[in-house]
Amino acid sequence: MERVDVWTESCMVRFGAVDKSNTMTLDAAMNFFQEAAISHAENLGVGREAMARTNQVWLLSRMSVAVDRRPEFGETVTVRTWPRGGEKLFALRDYDIRDANDVPAVRARSCWIIIDMEKRRPMRPQSIMDTMPKNEGMDSLSAAAALEQRPSLLKALERRALYSYVDYNGHVNNVSYIRWIEDAVEPALLEQAKQMRLDINFINEVLPGELTTVWAAQIEESGGSAFAFEGRKPEGQPAFRAELRLYSHL
Repeated sequence: MERVDVWTESCMVRFGAVDKSNTMTLDAAMNFFQEAAISHAENLGVGREAMARTNQVWLLSRMSVAVDRRPEFGETVTVRTWPRGGEKLFALRDYDIRDANDVPAVRARSCWIIIDMEKRRPMRPQSIMDTMPKNEGMDSLSAAAALEQRPSLLKALERRALYSYVDYNGHVNNVSYIRWIEDAVEPALLEQAKQMRLDINFINEVLPGELTTVWAAQIEESGGSAFAFEGRKPEGQPAFRAELRLYSHL
């Protein structure tokens, strides 16, 4: 297969990707992005098997997603993703979901790290990123800075890392965290939201069987509703931090 600088997939928004509003959920958008990124990594020769041969694995560290419009059930959309070079320990990858008029409905930016599986330590990505397209000038979204700890959070829910939450890498998948965040919000707020913005930092992996407590608090946001979250492991270690902003008007 010929290597491509920008990976493109045509997808239909199916029943499992929408909520009561008949429009795409945030976790569905994240799942579209995840699958496209995996496919593009394979195309560029840095997929799972290629990385495993050198005892390396890609891990998602940060993600920022802006939903400008929620695609509707039955709508055919184009999912795109492309690498954006490296920044210190991070490899950058952007995404968007475009409608039939080629207008972006959802935009995202992610930061990935490469882990040495033997030493369980991050590695600098430059040697790999130097072989990949840079796609300069194709910024989809400006990523948020690292999210700080907030002292005023309240316990919202608990989730144990059961079978359906755990992925091929043997830990809770990043899309599962998004679903936990959604579960900690009043459903009507999500159903009524026309636009969204999520920033999330993945800090410590959650392994099978581990319990994660999700803490949350409402924070100030002009023109919408906003929430801060922190998932904590039993020892108090943060598993993730996130901020979600919801807007009921386009």
